[in-house]
Amino acid sequence: MKKAISKSDRAIKGRIRLAGSKSISNRVLLIRALCEKSFDIHHLANAKDTELLHELLQGAGTIYDAGPAGTTYRFLTAYLSLQEGTQILTGSERMKQRPIGILVDALRHVGAEIEYLEKEGFPPLRIKSGNKIAINKPLTIDAGVSSQYISALLLIAPSLPNGLTLDLDGDVVSVPYIQMTLNIMEYFGIEYTWDKNRIVIPSQVYKERDFTVEADWSAASYYYEMVALASEADLYLDGLQKESLQGDAAIVQIMEHFGVKTTFTGTGIHLTKVAPNRNILQYDFVNCPDLAQTVVVTCAATDTKCKFTGLKTLRIKETDRIAALNAELKKVGSSFEPCFEKDCFAVQYRAEWSDTPVFSTYEDHRMAMAFAPLALLGRIEVEDWDVVGKSYPEFWNDLKKIGFHVA
Repeated sequence: MKKAISKSDRAIKGRIRLAGSKSISNRVLLIRALCEKSFDIHHLANAKDTELLHELLQGAGTIYDAGPAGTTYRFLTAYLSLQEGTQILTGSERMKQRPIGILVDALRHVGAEIEYLEKEGFPPLRIKSGNKIAINKPLTIDAGVSSQYISALLLIAPSLPNGLTLDLDGDVVSVPYIQMTLNIMEYFGIEYTWDKNRIVIPSQVYKERDFTVEADWSAASYYYEMVALASEADLYLDGLQKESLQGDAAIVQIMEHFGVKTTFTGTGIHLTKVAPNRNILQYDFVNCPDLAQTVVVTCAATDTKCKFTGLKTLRIKETDRIAALNAELKKVGSSFEPCFEKDCFAVQYRAEWSDTPVFSTYEDHRMAMAFAPLALLGRIEVEDWDVVGKSYPEFWNDLKKIGFHVA
């Protein structure tokens, strides 16, 4: 199914109440599952990934299907390693192409019994009883592939008989996500130390406390893109916090380059337009890779010269996001290709079109939402529009609230 998206003018005005952060919600759900007693979680994300994790953590079966949800799959891999009995953890066809070997090797090192049911190093998995889980020496993990592996280990670390000393090997990607995990754990009473590349978490017990989830900065990024493309803007986004746990709050500084001004209010933020910066935009996305698609499409739409690094994790997301960006931008006369510099990518040419472009989404929610703001420049169509449910089910309805025509 496709959705056609258009807008009669280029003004962005209104107020949107953003849902809770998926990243925070998923971490708090796992912590609650590890607690002896339950507690209330307020403003929990309504993302399909979060609802799925919530459902699976309450299940008592032997087969767990995480579908296309990467965080859910990785967190459950660690969580099920602590549970009694034998469980099978599977996922969608794309999930079966996403590597899990680094996390499995780490869990095996601390005593988990895990075997691959199909391709070595990839889902699905058979996870046996975690009674033997224990370790008395540091565990080293490659920190340059996915912070979700690290967060999965950290979340179960207090429940291990001897705790966990984790040495992060190599350049650490997505540091804010690791810090988010530790900050949330600290809220629930967990003590830790992080010195250089070593994180130490003693064996201890999570303390139950009610928790309120802040709004999702990743979702906010698409509205920043809209304001960047708009002729005028007066937009309020409720629920966001200035002192945020989320690394994607970096969108505030990034979008200043495009003339998007952020004013924090008592309820969230107010976005308006000022003069953009005409200089080249250089940015390293190693700490906020989920913002890359938003910023890349914004550059194409505004003819902004750019050089971007820190994108290697984009290859193993819901799709190969670098390849997907390149393929879809070519439909509007642009592209996203390597620079002459190592591990550097840049947008080529301004995005322009006469006939209505039809954008593919590759089962990737962020592809759909990053390309949707282009409707400010002309009518577009988006295939498999309901993929946004993975993180932001109300996205299309919220666009209608601020004047977009979506049909």
